[in-house]
Amino acid sequence: MLKLFRGVALVEGVTTLALFLVAMPLKYWGDNPVLVPPVGMAHGVAWVAYMLAMVICLPGKGFSLLDLLRTFVAGLVPFGTFLNDGLIRRKMAALPA
Repeated sequence: MLKLFRGVALVEGVTTLALFLVAMPLKYWGDNPVLVPPVGMAHGVAWVAYMLAMVICLPGKGFSLLDLLRTFVAGLVPFGTFLNDGLIRRKMAALPA
């Protein structure tokens, strides 16, 4: 389940970067807002999937309340899911095979 969560987190992080580094600069600096609605929608869906995956995939996997809070906050800030990936990998390594 943690592998699934890592995949969802990766998609959420990539859509965040696409929105902030491609669609929004194109809108505000290039006066071309065409990418904001589809990329924004993809990011919104990915964020909801990330939150759902947290609820489904993380319980019972050795996450403390602080770890869960950190993982939640990681979904709110740019690059957060990438910075939080080390925690997820450590939890995966700690699980019995």
